[in-house]
Amino acid sequence: MKDKKLYNLIKKEEKRQIKTINLIASENYISSGVSKALASVFTNKYAEGYSGARYYAGNKVVDELEELTKKRALSLFIKKPEEQAKWRVNVQPYSGSPANVAVFHATIPLGSKIMAMGLSMGGHLTHGSKPNITGKLWKQIPYGVNRKTERINYKEIMKIAKKEKPKIIIAGGSAYSRIIDFKNFKKIADTIEAIFMVDMSHFAGLVAGGVYPSPFLYADIVTTTTHKTLRGPRGAIIFSKTKFSGAIDKVIFPGLQGGPHENQIAGIAAALFEAHQPSFKIYAKQIVKNAKILSQELKKMGWKVISQGTDTHLFLVDTYSRGISGKIASDILEKNKIIVNKNMIPYDTRSPLDPSGIRIGTAAVTTKGMKEKDMKHIAHKIDIILKSI
Repeated sequence: MKDKKLYNLIKKEEKRQIKTINLIASENYISSGVSKALASVFTNKYAEGYSGARYYAGNKVVDELEELTKKRALSLFIKKPEEQAKWRVNVQPYSGSPANVAVFHATIPLGSKIMAMGLSMGGHLTHGSKPNITGKLWKQIPYGVNRKTERINYKEIMKIAKKEKPKIIIAGGSAYSRIIDFKNFKKIADTIEAIFMVDMSHFAGLVAGGVYPSPFLYADIVTTTTHKTLRGPRGAIIFSKTKFSGAIDKVIFPGLQGGPHENQIAGIAAALFEAHQPSFKIYAKQIVKNAKILSQELKKMGWKVISQGTDTHLFLVDTYSRGISGKIASDILEKNKIIVNKNMIPYDTRSPLDPSGIRIGTAAVTTKGMKEKDMKHIAHKIDIILKSI
């Protein structure tokens, strides 16, 4: 590389990633296969439109790529051909945020109600949170967790849904550590004739690996990013029942985006190929094992873990219960080569910029080959560092 300044930055970031323990729940490390696909000649091609209906010539191979990627996505998450026939896939969203915007714009009127987990309770910005564009174009009806158990209360959600009658109900978020009961959510959505959407961005890899229940048995629409536990490039996929797919496709293109990033789609195809392999199931199981051990060890050391533990790849720790804000905890851990993110906890009274807790995830360290004994060591190290403040 002739650009020495850029080369040096790349090498600095490589060194940082190698020398740190990455516990950020939304990050992971891609394989060399995914990396090669991202850097492939597909980055040179402009491909506005969809397979068989492009606005540029020269897209025969691109069409084959997108169809392969869609086929792999469907077969990874839905095994039976007769069930696959009920769904359509869009692999063009640039990321999870425009994917969610596209779903809302295609399925519900502007200004209508979206029912989703509140941001401070573990939800996601793009589910109608006020600072986000989705909260400006639609009205969020938030639900949370029980103050005592710190778990979703489905009876309470049913009460809110009957009262508010949202057009769409979303399950999934960014900081909820327990298994979500999709069947119960579907029952609630059907009761008020709402669309049931699942954003499985965080746990998609766990679903693919068979360690988290599939939302496809109950959902009308499923969105996911392709990094995090799925271990692919930064991108997104929208799965939708056939009655919604046409409208969603039109919102993605030409509504929100121009030409899709075909190198990104190639990277997604590579990641989906890897997720089909038997080794991926072993990987997904180890992610959850690691998260459980790490949370249990921190609990033993006296740290308050939200909902008392985890069923997934992530969990929250209430550091402020011991007088340490989430920002201070995150900063001091980073100085000691452990990377987490500050995070609000349920019923937090502190600012999102300096909240009461931290979020910890195990997907990235599991990719590096770490196992239970390593989690015990990391817990011990976190305990020593935070107690030194």
